[in-house]
Amino acid sequence: MPTQREIDEAEIRQQIDKIVEGIRTKDLKALERLYAADVVSFDVEPPLQHVGVAAKMKNWTNVFTFFQEAAYEIRDLTVTVSEDVAFGYCFGRLSGTLGNGTATDGMWVRATFCFRKTDDDWLIAHDQVSVPLDMASGKGVIDLQP
Repeated sequence: MPTQREIDEAEIRQQIDKIVEGIRTKDLKALERLYAADVVSFDVEPPLQHVGVAAKMKNWTNVFTFFQEAAYEIRDLTVTVSEDVAFGYCFGRLSGTLGNGTATDGMWVRATFCFRKTDDDWLIAHDQVSVPLDMASGKGVIDLQP
């Protein structure tokens, strides 16, 4: 019989799978259900932070406007769970067909998801997406592979 920690980890992995599916289907409502109302997101797009689920959905709306078709791939997901908080980190790649019809393989980013258990649901309370920085040029390094 699985432990509560194993059950919770499986539920968090399912939540992350729902992110992948929500991006593929461009389903804002499905994505919105994954985030806490007070989520704080440190995304790659300015400003430095996006506060609240409406701000996070604006980011996803921008992505869906930019892409005709989108896909999100996750590699090397690691999840750590306690009783009512958890975090996961991985590499992620957003790819697809741009609005002008150009196909793109996208770039790999580093992603961290912090979950809070609320009423038996694991919701994303914080996420962060970043690219490595070349200190000499001050530019993001977007051609790295995991």
